[in-house]
Amino acid sequence: MNTSYSIEELDHVVLQRDVPERGLCHGDVGVVVHRYSDGQAYEVEFMTGDGSTIAVLTLSDEDVRPVGGREILHTREVSPT
Repeated sequence: MNTSYSIEELDHVVLQRDVPERGLCHGDVGVVVHRYSDGQAYEVEFMTGDGSTIAVLTLSDEDVRPVGGREILHTREVSPT
């Protein structure tokens, strides 16, 4: 478990690995919709710019990290799955 930061429900997080079967890439940003009580796994929703859900995944604390305060977000076209 990563103890250098705390991730809570509704936090924006950055995906730390590709998930090609869902069309997601390292660096994609999602929102934590559920934090498991052990703090080692999360349900994270990834959406398009218009709010359409691409995927809701169960991810470990090694799969995501908080968005940094000095990071800028960018967009990319989602590949069809």
